[in-house]
Amino acid sequence: MTMYDEISVGSILYILDTNFNVNYLILNYIYGHWDFPKGNIENGESELDTIKREILEETGITDINFIDDFRQQISYRYKKKFKLVNKLVIYYIVETKSNKVVLSFEHVNFVWLNYNDALNRLSFDNSKKILKNANEFLSSKIKKY
Repeated sequence: MTMYDEISVGSILYILDTNFNVNYLILNYIYGHWDFPKGNIENGESELDTIKREILEETGITDINFIDDFRQQISYRYKKKFKLVNKLVIYYIVETKSNKVVLSFEHVNFVWLNYNDALNRLSFDNSKKILKNANEFLSSKIKKY
């Protein structure tokens, strides 16, 4: 089993438009990349507590609903102050009905995008893979009327 230096939880946050089309929230981080809301688990927090806190801190959104039966993870390494960090990120799908976003200091921009545009906007391949899996999962759950 791999030991992780950091464990984060992230959300594939989406909203349905009036035609039941899914639009995903992608954040532009101050370092330049585009990715989902996420952050490290703090002492005593559950994964879902972390998501609620991170969504609130990074977007100002409080109206959220977790979609059952989707929990996927990615891992990667990055350098932090000359040290190699093993990081695990666990993702959940979260729905909101609020498209008003108030960014934190960690971000410079945001966009709500349909699947194809979100896929093109995301900076990292592992985030694109999570989005593909989430979109397939949601497509089976959301029926258009």
